[in-house]
Amino acid sequence: MISTRNNFVKNPILILLAVNILIGLFIFRDYGLTWDEPYFYSYGDALGYAYSPANWFSGNFDLNNSYGISGGDHKTRGPAYLFLARNFVYGVKALGSDIIPAGDSASAWHLVNFLFFQLGIYCLYRISTRWVKPSAAFATAVLFATQPLLWGHAFINPKDPPFLTFFLASVCLGFEMVDRIASDAFTKKQKLISIIIPASILGITTSIRVLGPLAGLLVFIYFVFSLYQNKNIKSPVSPWLPFTLYGIIAVLAMLATWPYLWENPIANFISVFHLMSDNPTNLSVLFGGEVYRAGELPRRFLPFMLATTLTEPVWILFITGFIVGYRKLLINKPSDQTGPQKSWVSLTLMLFWFLMLIAYVLLRKPAMYDGLRHFLFILPPVFIFISFAFELLIEKINRMAFSHYWIHAVLLIVIIAPGVVGILQLHPYQYAYYNSFIGGTSGAFRKYETEYWLTCYKEAVEQLNQRTSEPINLFVKREAYIAATYANDNINIIDLRDVTTSAQSGDYVLVNTRTNEDHSTMKGTPIILEIKRGNATFCIVRLVP
Repeated sequence: MISTRNNFVKNPILILLAVNILIGLFIFRDYGLTWDEPYFYSYGDALGYAYSPANWFSGNFDLNNSYGISGGDHKTRGPAYLFLARNFVYGVKALGSDIIPAGDSASAWHLVNFLFFQLGIYCLYRISTRWVKPSAAFATAVLFATQPLLWGHAFINPKDPPFLTFFLASVCLGFEMVDRIASDAFTKKQKLISIIIPASILGITTSIRVLGPLAGLLVFIYFVFSLYQNKNIKSPVSPWLPFTLYGIIAVLAMLATWPYLWENPIANFISVFHLMSDNPTNLSVLFGGEVYRAGELPRRFLPFMLATTLTEPVWILFITGFIVGYRKLLINKPSDQTGPQKSWVSLTLMLFWFLMLIAYVLLRKPAMYDGLRHFLFILPPVFIFISFAFELLIEKINRMAFSHYWIHAVLLIVIIAPGVVGILQLHPYQYAYYNSFIGGTSGAFRKYETEYWLTCYKEAVEQLNQRTSEPINLFVKREAYIAATYANDNINIIDLRDVTTSAQSGDYVLVNTRTNEDHSTMKGTPIILEIKRGNATFCIVRLVP
C-alpha cells in the first residue's frame, strides 16, 4: 500500500489519469449517441464472424457478414480499435444494469472510448519527457486533458481520438525502440524483443486509419539519423534486421485486424488510401455564416478551427515553446553533442508531423467537415512544444520564489481554467466548444457548426419522455434512429423525410440546428422544448398546432 501511494506521488501523471477516470465513471451516461456511432458499433459487433473457425469451415464463409449493417460504407474503415475495444465493452455491459442501463450499449462504448483516450494522455506525457522535465510534461498533459474539444470527443467518437492515441503511441514507442536498436547497451535478444509492441501498435494504427504509416515514416527517419549518429558503435546484430522485422510485424498486425484486406491486401489498401485521401462527401457545412459543400470550403477552414476550438492559452504557449525549445536544443548545447542533436532531430520530426498535414490540407483542399475532428491526431506536436513553455515558466518561478509549489499550482489552474470552465458549461456537449476569440460557442452559433453530431437528441427525447405518457408521433428531421434509442414506448418515431407520412396537428417535430436546419423546417411552428448551452441552441422540439 505504501509503495503504491509513493508511486502516485512520484508520478503525478497517474493522479491525473485516476482523477479523469473517476470523473468519467460518474458522467459517461450523460453523452448521447452520435449519428455515426450505431453503424460503427454494429461493425464492431459483426467482426467476431471473421475470426470464428466455425465460420471459416462452414462452406459458406462470407466476409461481408463481418462488416455490420453498413458494410458498403464501413468495411473500408479499419476496425482495429473496434476489435480491441469491443471486448472491454462486453465486460462493462456484463457488470449489470446498475452500471449500464439495459439496452444502453452506447454508454458502454462511451466509457471504453474515454478510458482508451487516457492512454493518449499518458503517451503525450511520456514522449514529452524526451525533451523536458517530468513537471513540465505533466503540466502539458493537464492542459491537453482539459481541452473541451478533446474531452467531448473522447467519449462519443470511436474513430478520431483512438487514432490520435495509437498514432501518438506508435511514435512514442517507435522512438524508444530506435534508441534501443541503435545502442550497444542491449543484447541481440533484447533488441528483437523490443520491436514487438511498437510494431504491433503501428499495425493497429494503420488498421484504424490508412494515415498510420506516417507514424512509421517518422520512426524510420529517426532510425536513419540514429544510425548515422551511432555509426562507430559495435553491435552484435545489424540494426537493419530488427527494424526490418519491425516493418514486417506491423504489416502482419494490420492485416490481422482488418478483414477487408484479406481478400486482396495490396489492391484493397491502395483503394482505401485513395478513397480516404480524397474523402469524398456531399455534406453541407456552416462556415462564416454561409453553407458550403464539404469539398468547397475555403482554405482558411482548418487554420480557423485550430485557432478557435482550442483554449486561449494554447497558441500563445505554443509560440513561446517553439522559440524556447529550439533555443534550448540548438543554442544552449552542452559539450556532448550526441544527445542534443538527437533531441533536435526528434523535435523537428514532431514539427514535421504537424506542418506536413497542414500543408497537405492547404494545398490539396480535401473535403472537410465536422470541425477539427478528422485532424485531432495532429495536435500532440502542438502540446509537445507547449511543454517547453511550461518548463521555462517552472524554472523562472523556482528562481524567484522560495516556496514555489503552490505558485506552480496556481499558475497551472489559471492556464487550464478556460478549458475547465468550458467543460463544465457545455457538458455533455464539450466537443462543440469555441473559445472567447469569437465569443465562445454562443458567439459561434448560427455562423459555425456547433453540435453537428446530434447528441442533443438524447436530452431532447428524455425531456419529452417526462412531458407525456400519451401515445404521440415524433417526427425527426435527420437521423431518426438516434431519437428512437431514447424514446419511451408511447413515442412513435417517424423520419420526417418519409414522403409517405406527414405531420398532423398534435404531432411533435424534433429538429437540429446543424446548418441552421431549424430555420427551414416548419418555421413558425411553436417551440415547446429547446436544448441549448448559453445562447447556442442545439436542437428543438416543435408542436404542430
